[in-house]
Amino acid sequence: MCDELGPKGDYMQQYIEEAGGTSLCSIANPESGCSEKQKTFIDKWQSKDSSELEKQLNRLKGMLEKDSGSMKPELLSWAKQRLAIFKQLTARQRSEL
Repeated sequence: MCDELGPKGDYMQQYIEEAGGTSLCSIANPESGCSEKQKTFIDKWQSKDSSELEKQLNRLKGMLEKDSGSMKPELLSWAKQRLAIFKQLTARQRSEL
């Protein structure tokens, strides 16, 4: 890999997630494709009930729609990562019902 992709490909993963509007992090297998920060976030939120997850999902969606232009790039990236995780968590809970 070349130097532009950053240490251990971190920049490449960020680029793919931003350009594709997706996340390589899966709640089904967080050991593969998730950063330590994402793993900690998943551990914290996967036991919450569906109403709390929906509340946070809607809050993040609103925040990204309204304030994304004024957010620092690293905060915007983290907000998008959290949104992707919340979408996965809410989808899983809906399928379990």
